[in-house]
Amino acid sequence: MQHETHTQHVQRHEGYAGHEGHTGHAERPASWAMAVQATLHCLTGCAIGEVLGMVIGTALGWGNTPTLVLAITLAFFFGYALTLRGVLKAGVGLRGAIRVALAADTLSIAVMELIDNGVIALWPGAMDAELGDVLFWGALAISLVAAFLVTTPVNKWMIGRGKGHAVVHQYHH
Repeated sequence: MQHETHTQHVQRHEGYAGHEGHTGHAERPASWAMAVQATLHCLTGCAIGEVLGMVIGTALGWGNTPTLVLAITLAFFFGYALTLRGVLKAGVGLRGAIRVALAADTLSIAVMELIDNGVIALWPGAMDAELGDVLFWGALAISLVAAFLVTTPVNKWMIGRGKGHAVVHQYHH
């Protein structure tokens, strides 16, 4: 099933007091399934970047701050990259695709990274664990689960207001 474009939607509703009078974009029901799907999408990019950043920083013997900065930077990079891939594939130009990715993912990634890195930073010994330590991988896995659990309601709230992943929804086929 193909979704209509915003222009098609506006044209379809122009007979109903014009687009200005149409309030369908402000509040829409957002299911938990939609929120979970959006959060899993975000988690995929964040996890790739987070794990890669933690592995690189740990392997190079970096301190906590540069390792966290690298992990967060890569999480945003891969989170946006996954969205860009889909939006570009739908035929949107690069500039427009970047705007869509920023609008769709910024808050979700930020919340996910805050929770994820907060858990790791506060977990005793997690930042000092080596790649071969169960603590390194266990704390990382638990932090990603915690980030998912906190970010899902945030995404549900945003989707219900036509924000976040709802912005990308029109490009899914």
